[in-house]
Amino acid sequence: MRFLPFVMALTYATPALADVPCGGTFSSFIKNAKTEALRLGHDQSTVNAFFATAQQSPAVIKADRSQGVFKKDFIDFSRAVISQNRIDNGRIYGGKYKSIFDKIERDYGVSRGVLLAFWALETDYGQVQGNFNTLNALLTLGHDCRRPELFQPQIFAALDLYERGDFDPQRTVGAWAGEIGMVQMLPEDILTNGVDGDGDGHVNLKTSAPDALMSGGKMLNHLGWRKGEPWLQEVQVPDNLDWSKTGLDTKISVSDWAKMGVKPRSGSLGNGALPASILLPMGRKGPAFIAYPNFDVYFEWNKSFVYVTTAAYFATRLEGASPYNAGNPEAGLNDAQMKSLQTKLGKRGHDVGKVDGILGAKTRAAVQAEQQRLGLPADAWPTPTLLNKL
Repeated sequence: MRFLPFVMALTYATPALADVPCGGTFSSFIKNAKTEALRLGHDQSTVNAFFATAQQSPAVIKADRSQGVFKKDFIDFSRAVISQNRIDNGRIYGGKYKSIFDKIERDYGVSRGVLLAFWALETDYGQVQGNFNTLNALLTLGHDCRRPELFQPQIFAALDLYERGDFDPQRTVGAWAGEIGMVQMLPEDILTNGVDGDGDGHVNLKTSAPDALMSGGKMLNHLGWRKGEPWLQEVQVPDNLDWSKTGLDTKISVSDWAKMGVKPRSGSLGNGALPASILLPMGRKGPAFIAYPNFDVYFEWNKSFVYVTTAAYFATRLEGASPYNAGNPEAGLNDAQMKSLQTKLGKRGHDVGKVDGILGAKTRAAVQAEQQRLGLPADAWPTPTLLNKL
């Protein structure tokens, strides 16, 4: 299955902000982008060569507006993307690049399962990296007024890579949102965290697994990964748990969770002093996890709760954890019902962002607040019962 159009590594550093007006004609946008490139210190011939084949891509805009996969719930999404084949290949690649993973763990403190899971979910271990022209994708999204502040800096980061000999405006291809290579990094991330893992003098994330994995490890470290600490673990929760304390907004010590009856499904819980949250992606009757501080770093890689939870869980599977206990979750909402719920929540004063049918962090928080108000179990899982009461 191909997931590149849906998986965005939203790990933007803060550059010298480019100032190019979005919208208008694409030709005017390119003209202004060239002017900005000159202002940033690039010479005229380099700028002309870099932008020579620039084209707007309707396919990129279509992909940006069609990220429906994130409407799947955790169980459906995780079962779709975590196959036995991917688990088996993870073990094979983990062995093939053992020395690289050993070095990543020494230098950056990132456990191998974490990078293996990203490598698998982003590009099927490098096999499916996307065929969108990267420069045209970035220009198209930088011109579009939906999120220009996110994508315009990437254009000029790509120009820096071009000057280094590590980017080809005509031939560099990747995901629709401008990510490049085996672990899908944006140009700015490559500039900041790119590592020449194979020693050939270049950072090539498309064909060099050592470069891609080392760069991914450095980026996670840069984003705050804590060496030697867990990230996610399946747990069993008591039926009388205070459900209002669940969710990412509440962090209390592992030892306090244990006092409330939270138990590991296997092994032992992490350091009792670590702050942690209890995640119930499908409500109190579905799978349950304890999320440690490293779990927060995942949201610097991707903003989707479902994707992040799946990637973190998959990493534990690749390091030997058992399949999660799916439990017997209450029926959720279909797309139309979810949009209706978001509309009702918005009318009650909750900020749920865009009414898009996606159960994101803002919608979960609003659901939990309304469940508390209505005297329902506040597990942040929206059900027809909640929708009817609203």
